Amino acid sequence: MKTKCINNFLLILLSFSLLPVSLTCQAQQGNEDYEPRVGQAGKDVVWVPTPQALVDKMLEIAEVTPQDYVIDLGSGDGRTVITAAKLGARATGIEYNPDMVALSKKNAISAGVGNKTEFIQADLFETDLSQATVITMFLLPDINLRLRPRILDLKPGTRIVSNTFTMQDWEADMTVRLEEDCTSWCTALLWIVPAKVDGTWRLGNGELELTQEFQMLRGTLTFEGTEITLTDGKLRGVEITFNADGAIYAGSVNGNTMTGTIQADGNVYKWSATRISN
Repeated sequence: MKTKCINNFLLILLSFSLLPVSLTCQAQQGNEDYEPRVGQAGKDVVWVPTPQALVDKMLEIAEVTPQDYVIDLGSGDGRTVITAAKLGARATGIEYNPDMVALSKKNAISAGVGNKTEFIQADLFETDLSQATVITMFLLPDINLRLRPRILDLKPGTRIVSNTFTMQDWEADMTVRLEEDCTSWCTALLWIVPAKVDGTWRLGNGELELTQEFQMLRGTLTFEGTEITLTDGKLRGVEITFNADGAIYAGSVNGNTMTGTIQADGNVYKWSATRISN
């Protein structure tokens, strides 16, 4: 009788010791019967899937190639990450809902790109974005605005694509609206993170003064006491262009130096500039 009681007690202890392991395995695997519902609550936004036609367009205007690393913020069922992987890119989805993460992994395997994708259960505001060359998202305007300072600090040339929602006064470099194969949420917006060029630059014997508002530039170019107001100043990643009294400057920015060419009077000249103050 005593032996039987001890055995029963050991079985009870064993069952309780296995319980956390069982729960942990279930949490890691996700709910196999899980089916997401359009409009279901999330941490920052409700879940509404981006139409596949718009996913394709977003990645098209971002010019995604096999050399890219795509991060999708709020990756939902994984469709954007999976589509990027099918284009040959390395792709990661950041999603707060663990069931959606598990579903995305299953969808990626079914699509044959399980080895090219990664899905991470994480808070998008705490995620390192610095290695991405392309960031995709379908978030709300206030979330975009909260992310904007971090995005502007990314490497110049990083492409940002949003479904429908803007960055407020940071105007998109490109906006495309689908007219076919899409009935709602049909607008893709692209931004290219601009280099930071605010400040004073020494350009040959002259001085270039630049004021930057996102990708748009204003400023003056002064030679031998003559000040020229710049027009058509713009940045596209590290590429810079501006017009100084009919002379068209085009070049690239590399930190505190710029180099490029000038088209003036039917001729092409080289130019370079060095920043002397911010």
